[in-house]
Amino acid sequence: MEIGKTNLLKAARTTENGCYLMDGDGNEVLLPNAYVAESLNLGDEISVFVYKDNDQRLTATTLTPKVELEQFAYLEVKDVNNAGAFVDMGIVKQLLVPYSEQPVKMEVGESYVVFFLLDEETDRLIGSGQIEDFLFTEDLDVEEGDEVKILAYKRSDLGINVIVNGQYQGLIFKSDIHKTLQIGNTVTAYIKKIRADGKLDIVLEAMGYRNIIDSASKRVLAELQKNDGFIPYTDKSKPDDVRNVFNLSKKAFKKALGNLYKNKIVTLEKDGTRLVK
Repeated sequence: MEIGKTNLLKAARTTENGCYLMDGDGNEVLLPNAYVAESLNLGDEISVFVYKDNDQRLTATTLTPKVELEQFAYLEVKDVNNAGAFVDMGIVKQLLVPYSEQPVKMEVGESYVVFFLLDEETDRLIGSGQIEDFLFTEDLDVEEGDEVKILAYKRSDLGINVIVNGQYQGLIFKSDIHKTLQIGNTVTAYIKKIRADGKLDIVLEAMGYRNIIDSASKRVLAELQKNDGFIPYTDKSKPDDVRNVFNLSKKAFKKALGNLYKNKIVTLEKDGTRLVK
């Protein structure tokens, strides 16, 4: 059973307080009466979100949360007290963002991008506004030119800081902002450059192929141009043939084809690859 996430559990037993749900390891969680449908029978499987209530007891709900564990979301502050700010996460319980996790003081009625985590020191589910602490700059699974999803979380003197694919740190420079983008917006964007420090330069519009294809893609493109726009090679071609013609591994060749295809530079046919004219 995963706390802070949606789980598929089985109705195990009923009490006056609700229905206890069980996972495959025999762990139980209470689904309160307010969320128990009349049609739910013992033995039925049900999808629920599992969290800790105000008394730190495991509880399940059929309500859909706005954020799950280890995700980012743009959430509104509903209350503030001496513990911190409480944001609306779409269920009865509000998510606490302690003052120590607020880079700027959060105010009631305002919305902020937060990260949902399990605090190791207190074993409590909390939110954090320290966004950069939870973003990766190593082992990136993206390339220049890739289409990505971004969440804008902060403005700076350079532009707008964004979360890329829910895990990487990106920046849209002011000079590259040609349309309205508000903090909290989630939109499609493109990777312009991967910097040496692992941070990403992002643009909102797809770029021309000369700017986005990598060295492997350039080899494939050169071979296409040399052969009147068609090569008898596909992602099904033999690795030895690919290496002999392109001096690329099969994996690198397939990635290059995917890059060219995604950017509408080539079409993939049964017997080969064709350059779009």
